[in-house]
Amino acid sequence: MLKRILNNSIALFVVVVVMFLFIPLNPMILDILLVVNIGLSIMILMITMNISEALDFSIFPSLLLITTLFRLGMNVSSTRMILTTGYPGEVIERFGQLVTGGDIVVGFVIFFIIVLVQLIVITKGAERVSEVAARFTLDAMPGKQMAIDADLSSGLIDEQQARVRREKIQKEADFYGAMDGATKIVKGDSTMSIVITVINLIGGLLIGMLSRGMEPMEALNSICILTIGDGLVSQIPSLMISTATGMIVTRSVSDGSLNTDVLGQFKAQPRAIMTTGVVLLILAIIPNTPTIPLAVGGVALLGGGLLLIRQMNAQQKAETAAAQAPEEAPELAAPSETDYYRDINNVYTLLTVEPVEMEFGYSLIPMVDEAHGGKLISRITIFRRQYAQDMGFVIPSIRLHDSSALGTNQYAIRIKGEVVAEGEILVDYYLALEPPNPLGEIDGIETIEPAYGIPSRWILPENKEMAEIYGYNVIDPLSVMLTHLAETVKKHAYELLNRAETIRLVDNLKQSSPELVEEAVPGIIPYAKLEKLLRNLLQEGVPIKDLSTIVETAADAFAQGRDLDMTTEQVRGALARTITRRFCEDGQLRVITLDAEVEKKIISSLTRNEQGVYLAMGPELMQSIIAQLAEHLKKFGDLSQTPVILVSQVIRGYFSKMITQFYPNVYVLSFNEITNSVQIQALGNITMEAPAMAQRRAVAT
Repeated sequence: MLKRILNNSIALFVVVVVMFLFIPLNPMILDILLVVNIGLSIMILMITMNISEALDFSIFPSLLLITTLFRLGMNVSSTRMILTTGYPGEVIERFGQLVTGGDIVVGFVIFFIIVLVQLIVITKGAERVSEVAARFTLDAMPGKQMAIDADLSSGLIDEQQARVRREKIQKEADFYGAMDGATKIVKGDSTMSIVITVINLIGGLLIGMLSRGMEPMEALNSICILTIGDGLVSQIPSLMISTATGMIVTRSVSDGSLNTDVLGQFKAQPRAIMTTGVVLLILAIIPNTPTIPLAVGGVALLGGGLLLIRQMNAQQKAETAAAQAPEEAPELAAPSETDYYRDINNVYTLLTVEPVEMEFGYSLIPMVDEAHGGKLISRITIFRRQYAQDMGFVIPSIRLHDSSALGTNQYAIRIKGEVVAEGEILVDYYLALEPPNPLGEIDGIETIEPAYGIPSRWILPENKEMAEIYGYNVIDPLSVMLTHLAETVKKHAYELLNRAETIRLVDNLKQSSPELVEEAVPGIIPYAKLEKLLRNLLQEGVPIKDLSTIVETAADAFAQGRDLDMTTEQVRGALARTITRRFCEDGQLRVITLDAEVEKKIISSLTRNEQGVYLAMGPELMQSIIAQLAEHLKKFGDLSQTPVILVSQVIRGYFSKMITQFYPNVYVLSFNEITNSVQIQALGNITMEAPAMAQRRAVAT
């Protein structure tokens, strides 16, 4: 029961606050509540000054309403006491005496100055900032959502991180929208304070003179003190809450609290501090100016600025020494190259071939060097993790180093020591991918996007927003290079799967399925055959994450005497859900099919020799198929789906090897690799054409 009451304590508190508007309070209870109100307002102000971003105090709009209602409830109660008993409690009376100091006019002036400062300066400014912040936050939501989607698709973040970022954007929009309305409450509270003060003054005078028989000056003196005290007791917390409101809506993105940011950013400008000190000293020597205060302030600022400059110079020297020390020490002790290679064991280190290497020109080194803010290494780490989650294969470590053989803006990607991809990027530009129908022309250096071969332009940063308005997809240089690396590694991933990695994958499977591994590997499936099987799957973009299904299906196939090619097809059939998810989009699969006559012709072209079965297709039929395929592939231009050819299981593997020679980005699937829930839509059909027609189509292509 007690726990349930505590869980609903805030709701009960709001109900009690509303009741303050109707139920009379004891002066002692009112004193306690007034002190609580002041303490709560101070606490809220301190919290807003110590948070790094507005969402750290996301309950502020609701809290603003509750504290305002709380303050108005006590204001009504104190007004009732002033008008009925003439004694609203010790807190109000002492505050009134403190401010007036025996002079009622001074008290009223101070009170109205505080009210006007809150109403005109703080509240009005906070209201305007809230409106602008809410408008800009809502306008920026689509762009932020697109940025999250782009990072997710490029592998920079995973689905969980994307969900968190989307929720944060939604919370920001809700928060600033709520703050836009909450500032109206602060404005109304300030206005209400003036109204209640006037009511207390007029009502108190009338009641004092008519009901209690007091003299006009006696009633004025008594009522004014209480009215001013009541107004200040409610206005001081209101002023603090208004200040907190302005503080939280003007809080920009920062790394720490307001205290840390202010001190850090002032300390970073010692020359400005010294200049201010010099100006104060100049003013001090001008006749008829307060010489001593100006001189003291000028000397203090000048000395503080000099002290900050010394600290910054000392820190810079320490950082320089720390950066140079690791570089100088090895040079003193490093042996010469000739002496190093006199040891024949060191010569063998030259024979090592890295699985994946990336070389850079001189201008691209800062993008890699983490000491200078380079983010390529962290982005590669994210890509390796994402690829492992998607495909079930861990990409080996990628060696990054500079190369004097490359141009300053060039980079090269090596697989097992050989260059397989090259590119060139401009560090100070953005790459704008040209859309099919751009809304306008953007100035830039024409180029080809290295990963997908899309016509593009290198544009200046100031043209980025205009390019996005025209429909261009604008990418930063680091993302261009990382995307090219990712696509290249995906294309050659099957080459990176070696015997050691195969054994490691099996050992990992042994932790979850020890009986399966003990039965199948290496007894039924030798490691060599398993390695080739996994390579076949990776080469055609099939994930090997479900290794238990792969091993179990392969063990059954090998036990039945199937060769490696037939086993691969059987394993692909067992991975039908995985393959369907990999290539299907929105429950639809758009494909190119083969005519029955074409499939029969291909089957009759299968030939067996000592090495196994291969496809010995005549040149006329091959030319006809390639020419028709080129025509049908144009239909995939406006679709986001990868081109897929759907054939029977018998010829899938052999037909895929033939097509890959001409179109490496086209995938060949069989009917038994597609689940029944998918709707198949044929965009084209390859038929038996006359040789002359095929020849003309090939020439046109």
